[in-house]
Amino acid sequence: MSSFADLSAWAWLIQFFIIVLALLVANLVRCNVPLFRRSLLPSALLAGLLILCLKPMGFFSAMVDKHSMEIITYHALGLGFVAMALKNKKIESATSTMKVVETGAVTASTYIIQGLVGLLITVPLFLWWNGSEFFYASGLLLPMGYGQGPGQALNFGITFSGWADGQGLVFHGADFGLSIAAIGFIVGSLTGVVYMNVLRRRGKLKIKEKVSERYTLADYETEGEIPHSESIDKLTVQLCLVLLVYALVFALMYAIQRLDLGDFGTKTLKPLVWGFNFLWGTLFGVLVKWIIGRLRRSNLMQREYINNYTLDRIAGTCFDFMIVAGTAAIDFNNLRGLWLPLILVCSIGATVTFFYVLRCCRKLYPGYEYEGFFSMFGMLTGTASNGMILLREIDPRFETPAANNLVLQTIPALAFGFPVLLLMGFAPQSLQNTLITIGIMAVALLLFCLFIFRKRKTKH
Repeated sequence: MSSFADLSAWAWLIQFFIIVLALLVANLVRCNVPLFRRSLLPSALLAGLLILCLKPMGFFSAMVDKHSMEIITYHALGLGFVAMALKNKKIESATSTMKVVETGAVTASTYIIQGLVGLLITVPLFLWWNGSEFFYASGLLLPMGYGQGPGQALNFGITFSGWADGQGLVFHGADFGLSIAAIGFIVGSLTGVVYMNVLRRRGKLKIKEKVSERYTLADYETEGEIPHSESIDKLTVQLCLVLLVYALVFALMYAIQRLDLGDFGTKTLKPLVWGFNFLWGTLFGVLVKWIIGRLRRSNLMQREYINNYTLDRIAGTCFDFMIVAGTAAIDFNNLRGLWLPLILVCSIGATVTFFYVLRCCRKLYPGYEYEGFFSMFGMLTGTASNGMILLREIDPRFETPAANNLVLQTIPALAFGFPVLLLMGFAPQSLQNTLITIGIMAVALLLFCLFIFRKRKTKH
C-alpha cells in the first residue's frame, strides 16, 4: 500500500482544492468590487478566469492539471443534469404547457441558428484561409459553447479533434470549445447588463424593489418526506440517488462501447454515446423519478425520498465546478492560429443570438417580453443560472412566468434539439457532410420559425 504522504494519493483532491480556493476568492472579489458586482458575471467564471491568468506562472501551471480539469468538467455536467432531472416539476395549466413548449422551441431553434452561423464562418475559412491548420466543422461548437456550456463544448470539442486527426487536420477542439463557452458567459452577462441599462434610460423597464430571500418550510421540503437526519441524512439520500442514476448512465455507455457495431458504430456512434452523458443522465433521471412516483402511488413506498431544494443545491454545485474547471482547462498555446475564427464565431454568433431571441420574446411573451428575453439570452449564451441572474435584476420576486418557462423548457428543448445533436456526429465526417448539415439545419430553422411566429387565435 502506498503512503498517504505520496502526492499521488492527493492528486485529485489538489485539483478540487484549487477550484474551491478560486471560487472563494472570486466570490469575495465579486461581492466587494462594484465593477464586478455590476457586471453580473458569475463567481464561477471569475474563478476560472483567475486560474487561467495564474497558469502562466511556473509553479501554478504545474499544479493545475488540464486533463483532470477536463474530467471534472465532463462529470460535473452529467451529475448536474441528473440532479435537475430527478426534481419533481409541475406545470399548472394547459396554457403554460404550450408556453413551455414554445420556449423549448426557441431554445432549440437558437441552437440551430448558432450552428448555422458557426458553419457559415468556419467552412469558408477552411477553404480560403487556414487549410490543414483548421477544421471546417468547428463552427458547430458555437451552440455547444454558447447554448450548452463548458461541458458539452468540451465533449464535442474532443470528438471533433478526433475526426480532424483522422483526416490529417490539426484542431484543438477542447480548447476552442471551452474558449467559446467562457466568452459566452462574458457576452451574456455584459451584453445583458448594458442592454438593461439602455432600456431603463429609455423608460421601457421599471426598476423593481429587490427583496431578500425568504424561505418557508414548503421551499425546503414537501409533505411526507423522509426526515432530515435519522438513520441516514437527507443530503446523503439525494447524493445516493444522483450517483445511482449516473451509475446507470455509465452502465449503458459501457455496454454500448462493448458492442460490435462495425466501422460506423466505432467511429461515429460510440464517441457520441460518451459525449451524451448529460442526455442519458436526463433520461435515466426521469425514469427513476417515475419509478419512485409509481411506488409512492401504490403505497409500496411510504415516504417521499426526492427533495427538490437539496437537488437544486447539488445541481448548482456541479455547474459551478463545471464552469471553473472548464475555464481553467483552456490552454492558450493550443489556440494559436485560431484567434480569427474564434473572434468571428463568437462576435457574430452573439449578435445574431441577441436579435433572434429578442424577436422571439416579443412574439411569445406579451406583457413580459423583456423578462423573457433576459432569462433566455442569459441561458443561450451561458447557463440557466446566468438567465436567472439577469432575470432577478428586473423581476426579483419572479412575478412573471419567465422563470417558470426557463426551468420547465428543458425537456421540450431536449426533444426538439435531439436531431440537431445527432448532426454533431454526422457533419465532421467530411466537408460534404458539413454542407449537407447546413442544408438540413436551414430547413429545420424554417420549420421552427413557422411554429414560433405562427398566428395565434385571438380570444373574444
